[in-house]
Amino acid sequence: MPINPEQYVPEHPEVPTHLDLELGKLRQNLLGMWNLVISQVSKAEEALNYHDRNLAMEIKANEKRVDAFELNITLGCENILALFSPVAADLRFVLSVLKIAYNLERTGDYAKTIANIVLDLEKPLPPEVIKKSGVPAMFAVTLTMLHDIQRAFETGDSTLSRVVFSKDEELDTINKGAYRTFTELIRENPEEIPALLHLLSVVRRLERIGDQSKNIAEEIIFYLEADLIKHNKSKRKPSQEI
Repeated sequence: MPINPEQYVPEHPEVPTHLDLELGKLRQNLLGMWNLVISQVSKAEEALNYHDRNLAMEIKANEKRVDAFELNITLGCENILALFSPVAADLRFVLSVLKIAYNLERTGDYAKTIANIVLDLEKPLPPEVIKKSGVPAMFAVTLTMLHDIQRAFETGDSTLSRVVFSKDEELDTINKGAYRTFTELIRENPEEIPALLHLLSVVRRLERIGDQSKNIAEEIIFYLEADLIKHNKSKRKPSQEI
């Protein structure tokens, strides 16, 4: 779905105010950051699969853009809070954007770490080893989570946000089985032990990306429903309609 930066709908849409315009700019910046971070994670997968060192270097260079986005968004949030004293949904929006930007920045950091791992690998890992490790499945889930929560934010769909929690459980399941999986891989490929340990680090980073996406989903629900669901797992269950 194409991103419409002007889709933010304030509480009082009949008379656009300076606050409305600033909130729209904030939303536009966040979506720009979101697209960049999704691209970083996707490129990290490609760089790992093809041992593409040039792409890994590109990811590292783009991390500066991710950091710049976060700084710009943080300053925008601080200015809105100081100048306009927003209330109700507008206030929740600003607070959520601030935290979402932080979690996206952390996600970008993990993508950069995976790029560093690619650069540390002396040679490509056999495709069958990568597949058995569970890394491709984890990349697929993490990218789905990032796209889903972005769409939930754009459309104001808190139900879609809740679906992310079950996706995070999928990542946790793969992560919990990682030691057994990698023990088998090391036994089958003793010559690849250093590379397999690097691959295990990729698994850990992808699991953490899932955690960041879960945090973002919680912030979206807080913004849309004024419902703080951290530490309340009973409220995380997705609707049966999804």
